[in-house]
Amino acid sequence: MAEPSSAIQLVEQALDQFLDMRPILLTYTHLILSALLPIYAGSHASLSRPSSAAKPKKKAKTAAEDDDDDDEEDEWSDKKPKMEGLEPSDAFMFPLIAGLTLAILYFIIKWLEDPAVLNKILSFYFSQMGLFFTAAFLTDGLVVARSFIFPTSYSSRGNQWKVEQSNMLSIASKKADGQARIERKSPLPGLFGAIPLPAGILSFLWTLRGLVYQKLRLRLKVRNLANIKTRFGILDVIGAGTALVAVAYFAFVAKPWWMTNLLGFSFCYGSLQFMSPSTFLTGSLILSSLFLYDIYFVFFTPLMVTVATKLDVPIKLLIPRPADPSSDSKELSLAMLGLGDIVVPGMMIGLALRFDLYLYYKYKSMQKTESAKSDQDETKPIYQNATGKWGERFWTRSKPPHSNAQAFPKPYFHASIVGYIVGMIATLAVMQFWNHAQPALLYLVPSVLISLWGTALCRGELGFMSAFSDINDDPEDKPTSNEKDSENENAKPEDKRGFFARIWSGDVKAPFERTETSKDDDLQKKEKETLSSTTNTDSGAGKDAQNTSSKEESKKKKDDAGERRIFSLSISLPKKAPDSQKNLSDGTGTD
Repeated sequence: MAEPSSAIQLVEQALDQFLDMRPILLTYTHLILSALLPIYAGSHASLSRPSSAAKPKKKAKTAAEDDDDDDEEDEWSDKKPKMEGLEPSDAFMFPLIAGLTLAILYFIIKWLEDPAVLNKILSFYFSQMGLFFTAAFLTDGLVVARSFIFPTSYSSRGNQWKVEQSNMLSIASKKADGQARIERKSPLPGLFGAIPLPAGILSFLWTLRGLVYQKLRLRLKVRNLANIKTRFGILDVIGAGTALVAVAYFAFVAKPWWMTNLLGFSFCYGSLQFMSPSTFLTGSLILSSLFLYDIYFVFFTPLMVTVATKLDVPIKLLIPRPADPSSDSKELSLAMLGLGDIVVPGMMIGLALRFDLYLYYKYKSMQKTESAKSDQDETKPIYQNATGKWGERFWTRSKPPHSNAQAFPKPYFHASIVGYIVGMIATLAVMQFWNHAQPALLYLVPSVLISLWGTALCRGELGFMSAFSDINDDPEDKPTSNEKDSENENAKPEDKRGFFARIWSGDVKAPFERTETSKDDDLQKKEKETLSSTTNTDSGAGKDAQNTSSKEESKKKKDDAGERRIFSLSISLPKKAPDSQKNLSDGTGTD
């Protein structure tokens, strides 16, 4: 009878412990979901074309097509920052730099006794960095909301609808040649587009839609300092303005927990698009080194707990929790999770998602090659953008191409997410049982790594996983011979070194540098070519105009050489294709 009674006692103790945790279960659920939000969003925002997929070919736009699709694509492709690939040497530098920073902050806190001055200095520092991350986070959130409210395409009642802003109509695609054209006067998607609305409301909705999709061209040049060419819209202005207000409020007015979390989400979201281990082996090495770092500084020194509790800066997530009955303090009780416990495992989770996308196109190319002739080289499938357009995917989830881009298998991403949740639950359970702060990486690192490598072992893909590199060495991305010459002149030998090695050598700007040709420059080149071909077909009048323009250009060059412009700024609307050019693309010209 002793054995059953001891088993019953064990069950009763477990039930008592569960009843004690019931008031805080909601807090812990909130904490886990808050950690998963930036990981999920940042991982998907970091997706780009893998080396196993071919570059999509740009189609010539017809007269009936709007610029909304291109603007939506540019929203997620042109703004994508350069991913900094971490090398094995960074596995040594990460804990070393983190430990030195932690020790310096700890001794400053002990020396000052009151960390208010240090909080102000660090708040100002993090506010400068947080402004850009918060602006990007809020702007991307507004772009996602726009795609749900005003998508560029949607399916309804068995038809695929294309929204044309220029004509203020939604057009259903024809299923057969004899089918009559179906139109809607509402820009709203799905069943909402079938609701009859007054003309005034429809006009307002179309104006609002055109406003949120409108892009302006910004050109800023400061002599020998900056040369910026970009496109921005009202959502970028709203996101940047809101971020500026939020950061200023946090730095100079008050630091509520929800504002700390907003900046923390933004830091994590931006970091997961900026940093990534180059391979799974490198990522495992980095996580293992930080695993040992976390254990040492939590269990064997008071540094981490002191710095995390004394500093009021956005380096953690704060979640309200029930007050301790034994405490008489009227201050809000908060649960805390460091941003490192999100970003460090999140880098591997994001790498797992990009590996899923790589395998998806890899297996598609293998199937194509097997179905084709045996002596044929491996054919890469065309890449479909897997980032952005969440609203279009929702409203057309049963129609290609959005269904294909969204529904690629994600076994490694899902396995790593499950591993992260298991690690978080283990951390919170041990912390609740021992009533002592726990190093979250002690549980998160093994659970995430075991889930990833275990999935590869079960699926028989250890070879693919070990050989995978997040650095795209696709020949399609390699520059032409002329571009190679210019790049070789400006190439630096430090570019192949690790992240921290480049910073130590003074190459701080390197992770942020990205050379690309903007869409506006391509449009300007096409416009110049069109104008030159038009003038060549004309007779004497065209020659006179050409001579006049050449004289003006030579005069302008002389003026520029004499003045040496120091600063220039211009904001303009991108030019639409001329009507004659549209007619030529349609194959219908005017006599």
